[in-house]
Amino acid sequence: MSIIFSVGLSGLNAAQNALNTTSNNISNVYTPGYNRELTILGQSRADAGVQVNDIQRQFNQYVASQLNASTSASSALRTYGNQISQIDNLLADREAGLAPLMQNFFSSLEDLASAPSDPAARQGVLGTANTLTAQFRAFDGYLQDMQEGINGQIRDEVTQINNTTEQLATLNREIALARARSGDAPNTLLNQRDQLVHELSERMDIRLNIQDGKSYNISLPNGQPLVSGTNHYRLEAMDSPNDPQRSVLGYRDSSGNTVALAEDTIKGGTLGGLMTFRSESLDKTQNQIGQLAVSLAVGFNEQHRMGIDLDGELGEDFFNIGDPQAYSSGRNSGTAEVASASFDRANIDQLRATDYTVRFTDSGPQVIRKDNGQALPADEVNWADNELSFGGITLTFTDAPEDGDRFEVQPVRRASANFDAQIADLDKIAAAAPDADGNFTGTGDNRNALALQNLQSKALVGGRASFSQAYAGMISDVGNQTNIVQVNLDARQGLTDQLKAVQQSESGVNLDEEAANLIRYQQFYMANARVIDTASSLFDTILGLRN
Repeated sequence: MSIIFSVGLSGLNAAQNALNTTSNNISNVYTPGYNRELTILGQSRADAGVQVNDIQRQFNQYVASQLNASTSASSALRTYGNQISQIDNLLADREAGLAPLMQNFFSSLEDLASAPSDPAARQGVLGTANTLTAQFRAFDGYLQDMQEGINGQIRDEVTQINNTTEQLATLNREIALARARSGDAPNTLLNQRDQLVHELSERMDIRLNIQDGKSYNISLPNGQPLVSGTNHYRLEAMDSPNDPQRSVLGYRDSSGNTVALAEDTIKGGTLGGLMTFRSESLDKTQNQIGQLAVSLAVGFNEQHRMGIDLDGELGEDFFNIGDPQAYSSGRNSGTAEVASASFDRANIDQLRATDYTVRFTDSGPQVIRKDNGQALPADEVNWADNELSFGGITLTFTDAPEDGDRFEVQPVRRASANFDAQIADLDKIAAAAPDADGNFTGTGDNRNALALQNLQSKALVGGRASFSQAYAGMISDVGNQTNIVQVNLDARQGLTDQLKAVQQSESGVNLDEEAANLIRYQQFYMANARVIDTASSLFDTILGLRN
């Protein structure tokens, strides 16, 4: 008789556990990171009955790893796309773009050539020049705001990443303690840990290694650890050693030392998308805008100085433009600094829309383009008397740099910030050209105005393109990159959605299935209760016979 009771009670216990598991699944159907659980039943170790062998978590590590990697790539492309679309909209705007303003400026020069002494025509030139330079400055301000915004977003992402890695290290410890107490880790903690890994993958690409099938170790793509057992290592947002305006990732090791990581260390997740966009598109666009502004300013100034104004004097510089920027590396052993940086007007056709890294060795300076990583040929680099000329610029150093010293050079990155028309007096516009003796030839002379107007079609940008061609090329570059990112995002998101569907088919909660389980386990419970009720009735009958 006791065997029947024992069998019935084991069945009740199994049914109760199964009902609890099903209820838990239903209540967590919308909980992020929850993995469906199954009650695994087995024959009792006793002679009869059933026992609960495990509450099994339906989790596939391989699918989860594939999904995390795909999510990281999708997140990076989405972030990149959101950022570059802003530049694409800015440049392609037919009303706010630079193309119509450049056209208006050169059209005003045509009017000046038609009436070189007319105050209205001269005022038209100054008005369109001021409008054009103001828009260049506005573009520079917008792009620089994006640079500073990315610096802020990098700091925010690093804060969230550090919080997540700290939580992962804590969960590693709690899971180990739970295993030590009961022999099994609670599914809730395992779900929380896997969800944190997924969230971390949305922020950056990581490498996951499961030690002894239990503890999660997480590292950067270059192998440096972020989580090792119960220890975690912090990232920091720090000023670049080569460019104080730029935030980069710093890694703090176990000794407390912080080392700046290469900007291409992280490529996935929101963080990777931000840094890739900055290096591939934002820097390039700022440099292209700056190159266009410098080419226009220097070319126009050169021609304007060849003319004669209404006072019979040689023309002055018409435009102001920002100087190149240069920064010494914080790791330099020498004391040399860049005393001044200026444009080499005689070789302005060598000016390119790129930054440079200058490295000094015992054999002299080496100049490397940052857009393609190639060193400039030796015949394009001139070094003498602490003065270095290359790529349409000249740098003057306070003293000779030492072997190993490095300098970051940005010839045109912020040139547009100080682009303006410095002439306010209408009479100072040099529309005329001097005669053979260098004298003024009269107020009706329009030869220099025509020469200034003709600059519109000359290949003054890098010695390869006119102003309109260079701007059109810039718009095309950004537009093409925007389309490429969108196509890649669509493809990657499709793969991510497929992997998510696979993951949900294995680990997600199906309400229809769980509703069926409720009925099944309820019947299971009622049947075992009937077994106990029957055993009780038999026991009462036997006692009655005895009486």
